[in-house]
Formats: sequence, C-alpha cells, structure tokens
Amino acid sequence: MVFLAILIIYSAGMVALGFFVSRRVRESSDFFVAGRKLSAGLLFSTLLAANIGAGSTVGAAGLGYRDGLSAWWWVGSAGLGSLVLAFAVGPRMWRKATEHGLYTVGDFLEFRFDRRVKALVAVLLWFASLTILAGQLIAVAWILNVTAGISKPLGCAIGATVATAYFATGGLHSAARVNALQLLVKLVGFGVAFIYLAGAMGRILGDYSADLSFAGISNAEAYFSFFGDGVTPLKYLVLLGPSFFISPGLLQKIFGARDERAVRLGVGLNALCLLGFALVPAFLGIVARNEFPDLVNRELALPTLMMQALPVWLGGLLLGAIFAAEVSTADAVLFMLSTSLSKDLYKTFIRPQADDKHLMRVVRGIAVGCGALGALLGAILPDVISALTIFYTLLSAALFLPLLAGLYVRAVTASGALAAMIVSVTTTLTLERMTSGAGYRGLPSLIVGILAGSVAMSGVTMVERMRKRG
Repeated sequence: MVFLAILIIYSAGMVALGFFVSRRVRESSDFFVAGRKLSAGLLFSTLLAANIGAGSTVGAAGLGYRDGLSAWWWVGSAGLGSLVLAFAVGPRMWRKATEHGLYTVGDFLEFRFDRRVKALVAVLLWFASLTILAGQLIAVAWILNVTAGISKPLGCAIGATVATAYFATGGLHSAARVNALQLLVKLVGFGVAFIYLAGAMGRILGDYSADLSFAGISNAEAYFSFFGDGVTPLKYLVLLGPSFFISPGLLQKIFGARDERAVRLGVGLNALCLLGFALVPAFLGIVARNEFPDLVNRELALPTLMMQALPVWLGGLLLGAIFAAEVSTADAVLFMLSTSLSKDLYKTFIRPQADDKHLMRVVRGIAVGCGALGALLGAILPDVISALTIFYTLLSAALFLPLLAGLYVRAVTASGALAAMIVSVTTTLTLERMTSGAGYRGLPSLIVGILAGSVAMSGVTMVERMRKRG
C-alpha cells in the first residue's frame, strides 16, 4: 500500500503541474515548440527525461540481468548518438527550423524535398512510434504489477492516462517543466540506489574473481566483460546510435531552443549524462541476478529488486524514479505522434485552412487517441525491449538517409529520398524476418538496409538529373 500511495501522489503532482503550466499555451507555436524559448537547462532536462525511459531502466536492467556489463551499450549507444545530435545534426536543424518557421521534422522534409516525403515519413513513424509508446506503458504495467498486483492491460491504461493528462493540456511547455521535476526524481532515486548497492556489487565481483562462476551462468567471463560476446555492442550501437540523432521527438524538442548555444550545451550535457547513467541499469541487473537468479521474466528484475532487496524508504524513492522514467518518455512519444499527425498529415493534406484554435483541438484529440492506442498495443506486445527494437529499427531505416541527405547533400532529389526510404525499410524488415534478427552473415539487417537504400537514392537521383540535362 505504501508504494501504491507514492505512485498516486506522484501522478497527481505531475498532472497538476501540467495543468498549471498549460496557462502559458495561447497558440500552436507554444504547444509545438514552446515559443522557441527553451534555455539550455530546460532543453537538457526535457531531453534527458525523455531518454531515460522504459528501455534505459526496466529494459536495460533486464538486459543487465541476462547479459551482464555489456548491457551498458544499450544506453551508452544512445549517449554516443546524442553527441552527434549535439554538435552536428542538432545545431544545423535548429538553424533550418528557425529560419523557415518549421515546427516538425516533416516540415523540414517537405521544405527540402516535397509533400510525398513528408507524408511517407509521417505514416511510417506513426506505426513505429506507437510501439515505443507501448514499451513505456509496458514498463509502467510491470511496476504496478509488482507493487500492487495490477494486471498488465490495466497498468498500461493507467500509465497512458497520466502521461496524456499533463501533455495534452500544454504540449512542450507542460512537458518541459514536468520533465524537469521528473529528471530530479530520477537522478536522486537511481543515484541513491546505486550508492546503496555498491557494496553488494563489490561482493559479487569479489566472489566471481574467487571462483570464476556466477549465478549458474555458463560463460561468466563474458557476463562480466564490458564487450560481452563482441556482437552485442555492435548490434546496440547500430540500432540505437543513429536513432538518437534522427528521432523526430528529440529534434522537435531542439526546435524549441532559444539559440544554438542552448542546443549544443543542453544536448551535449544530456549525452554525457547518458554515457554515465548507462552503467546504472546494467549494475542493478547484475545485483538482481545475484539476489533472484530464477526470475522467469528478466524485465521484472528492477521492480523485484526495488520491492524485496531495498528498505521501504529507498524502494519508494527508486519507485518514483522508475515511474518518472517511463511516463516522461511516454509524453515525449505523444509529442512526436500528435505534432506529426496534426501538422504533417491533417493540416497539410486534409484541412490546410485550419486556424490556430482548430489545430490545437486536433492535436489534443490526437494525443488522447494515441495514448489509448498505445495502451492497447502495450497489452499485446510481450516486453519492453521487443517494442523498442521495432521502433528503433523502423525509425533508422526510414529516416536516416532522407534526413542526413536533406541536411548535407544538396544534389539528392525528392524521388531519390522516397526510393531510399522504401528500399531501406523493405530490405531491413525482410532481412530481419528471414534471419530472425541475426542479420546477413553477422552484419545487422539495418546496415544492409541502409546500404541498399543509399544505392537506390544515388541511382534514382542520378537518373533524374540525367533526364533533366537531356
């Protein structure tokens, strides 16, 4: 009951803060890009709060439980990708968005290519983004299941209700302020838990050094190796690295920065924190493996550790941190979904004459609808990591080539960008299915897909330019 009371009070506080901040939202630019007034500090907090979510807490601790120290690469790869966002892609995109009044990544793709590219990206990312929203809600459900015995479907619904309630009222204005509170709770909760369990980790490493075995694992040496089996780090780096400098949800938060310095400083600090934080869930997963070696579901490692291996005060603090992690990323996904669908599809293709008030009603309605769909999908998908893997794979396959080519390669045409997306997504998903995720001769499917897409993009662009010259 203590843990359930903590969740209820914390959820009520987030919703109340969201409603309070929503009074600042008077027009669509406030909702979409916070009036382009986010400081480096607010940009840092809203990005880090979004990035420390289900995958980097419950999911990564589950990977630590199964794979050991190499689970660092799940969050660490996100940190490496965020460095590219901070010092290359982010400032360049901010300049384009500010100069041309762009609100979404779809706006940029239409500006650089045409409406066809914008529409295809919006549709592909709508399906992909629902899976990552579902992943956050699954993590909330696991927490509620362990703490209060609540079923997975109901847990997903509760998580969706909390995130939607404060996001739909104030958009990026509300999310940025609530995220600052959530980030404080996360850093304190995980930091104190990390310090408290440091002694347990020291004993585990000492015992392993003495007899070179651990919790019945067949290859304990690889378990305690930073690089694991050698394949896992490459797989995570390819899957997650690009996603963190091309993700519309992150880029659109950058559109709200007040200047380039805020982008570099805010995003750069976010990257450094991710690189450091990456050790925490891996560490907690290893401790959970030592304490509870027979868990059937590895993603219950963190909630179980919180409930059964920590004093109530620390378990409650960590519970607030975990819950904040999942809900803050859920609101980031709702931001990406609602702004893209309302601006990139509805206003562009269905009702171009929609005024500011009408667009605000539409975006809020879409946020509520997407929250409900995310809860439904969360009840169906098996676990956090499987949901996130679908998202990151489809995101990189669809956006990597058109976004980077749009920013850095002037020669690429709209038809070339479309060909790149279609070939890259089709090749990646086909190869994933044919090899059950193993890739082609050990090479990740995503790399093969992007290579195939780049060939298609170059070929189509070359043919178009030859026709124009002829």
